[in-house]
Amino acid sequence: MKLIFIGADHEVTGSCHCIEACGKNILVDCGMEQGQDVYENQELPMKPSDVDYILLTHAHIDHSGLLPLMYAKGFRGQVYTTKATTDLCQIMLRDSAHIQEFEAEWRNRKAKRAGEEEFVPLYTMDDAVGVLEHFVPCQYEETIDLAEGIQIRFSDVGHLLGSASIEVWLKEEDVSKKIVFSGDIGNINQPIIKDPQYLKEADYVVMESTYGDREHGGTPDYVKELSRIIKETFDKGGNVVIPSFAVGRTQELLYFIRKIKYDNLLPEYSDFEVYVDSPLAIEATNIFNKNVESCFDEEAMELIHQGINPIAFPGLKTSVTSDDSKAINFDLKPKVIISASGMCEAGRIRHHLKHNLWRKECTILFVGYQAHGTLGRSILEGAPSVKLFGESIEVRARIEKLDGISGHADQAGLLKWLHSFEPKPKVFVVHGEDLVCEHFKKMIQDEGYEAIAPFSGAEFDLAADELIFQGVATKKVKISQKAFRAQAIFDRLVAAGNRLLSVIAHNKGGSNKDLVRFTNQINSLCDKWER
Repeated sequence: MKLIFIGADHEVTGSCHCIEACGKNILVDCGMEQGQDVYENQELPMKPSDVDYILLTHAHIDHSGLLPLMYAKGFRGQVYTTKATTDLCQIMLRDSAHIQEFEAEWRNRKAKRAGEEEFVPLYTMDDAVGVLEHFVPCQYEETIDLAEGIQIRFSDVGHLLGSASIEVWLKEEDVSKKIVFSGDIGNINQPIIKDPQYLKEADYVVMESTYGDREHGGTPDYVKELSRIIKETFDKGGNVVIPSFAVGRTQELLYFIRKIKYDNLLPEYSDFEVYVDSPLAIEATNIFNKNVESCFDEEAMELIHQGINPIAFPGLKTSVTSDDSKAINFDLKPKVIISASGMCEAGRIRHHLKHNLWRKECTILFVGYQAHGTLGRSILEGAPSVKLFGESIEVRARIEKLDGISGHADQAGLLKWLHSFEPKPKVFVVHGEDLVCEHFKKMIQDEGYEAIAPFSGAEFDLAADELIFQGVATKKVKISQKAFRAQAIFDRLVAAGNRLLSVIAHNKGGSNKDLVRFTNQINSLCDKWER
C-alpha cells in the first residue's frame, strides 16, 4: 500500500499522484506542465498500460492534459470523475489535441522549407477521442466501489464547474487507510459555482498550496473595478483586452458584465459590446448552462428561477471562425475582448495582443494567475516589448490586474479547509511554488500537523506509515524542443511494442494458421526496420 508523488511537487502545474494498493495501480490526475517549471518530474513507476484507474479532480489542463498521451502509450483503464468534469474534458482535451496538431502542422511547414526533420505532435485528436471513451461520469457524494478493497467519493471543492476533492478508502488485509486528495481548493464567494465543501475525517491529506503564503485581501468589488477599467479605457477610445481562461474565468467575467449592464453602471456606454473570441469558451459556457442544478450556487439559481441567464446579456457576441476573430480588430468601436489562453501562451489572444498592445489607449486586463515563463507573466511584470508571430511589439497599452479574482483559496481559505478535519491528518503539501510549499508546510507544522512537502518521486508506505523516499529535487536541464519531441516519439514506439506483446499474449491458444501468419507479419516488420 503505497503513495507515490510524480508531478506538481514544489511546483504548481503537472499534477499527478499514484496509489499502489489492493493489486491496483491508480493515478490521481495526469496533468500537463505549463510555464517554466523548475524540477524534473520522475517517470511513472509502471507502464501506462498497467494503470488500472485514473481519478480526475477537475478539467484544467494542468490536471488532465496528459490523459491523451497516456492513451497513446497504452492506457486502457477507466477515468473516474464528475459528470461536469467529463463534459468539460470532452471539449478541453479535444482542444488540447487540436493545438498539438496545429502546432505540428505550422512547424512542419517551416521545417520542410528548411530541410529539417518532421515535427510530431505530443498526441493527436484520435488519442483524445480514445481516452474520452474511457471516462466514467460520477455524481457528487456518490460512494463508488472501485475495486475490491477500494472505495472513492467526489465532493464539491468550489474551484471550477465539476471540480472535486476525492476521498479514497483503502483496505488491504487488516490495514485500512483513508486518503483525501484536495484537488484545487476553491476561493469562497466566487460567482456561479458553490463554495468548497468541507470534509471531516482522513488519515492522510494530499493538499494543494498555490496561495499558501498570501491572502487575497478580502473580496474586492469586482463589478465596480471592472466598470472603472472599462469606462477609463472607452473614454480614451481603446479596447479592453482580457486574456482569460476559457473555462471558469470567462463565465465569471460574463456574470460581472451582465450585472454592470443590468444595473446600468455605465450609462454613457450602455450598449457596449463584449466579444468572447474563443470557441472553447463558447462551448464551455454551454456546458455551464447544462450543469445548473448540480453546480450553481444559490445566487445564480435565484437568477435562473427568475428566468435570467446569469452569463448572458445584450451586446454579447461570440466569435467562432477565424474570419470572425479577424474582423474584431477591424472594428474601430471600443469594445471588450475576452479571449484565450489565460496566460497568453497560445490561441487567439496572441492576435489581439498583437493588435492592441502597442496602442496606449487600450488596456490589457489580467484576471488570473500567470505562471513563471509565460508571456502573460512577462507583460504583467513590465516587459517593454514582446515577440508575437516573429514580430517585436512594443508594450504601450495600460496593464491592469483584477486583484483577488482567483479560483484558488488563499492562505486563510486553505487553512479553513484543512482545519475541518478532526483529528489532525498527516498532510502532504503539493501544488505550490518551491518556497510556497516550504512556507505552508512550516506553518501547519507549527499548528501541530505532521506535514511533508515531497519532491517528485517521493514514496510513502501507507501501511507502515513511513516515508520511504523523499523524492528527487533535480533541477531541469533545458533541452531543445527537438530532443523533447524525439524522446516523446520514441516513448510512443516503446508503448506500441508493449501493446504488441499484449496482443501476442491475447492470441495464445489461437489456430496454428493464424499464429503462423501473425508471426510472419511480425518478422517481416522486424526485417524491414533492422536493415
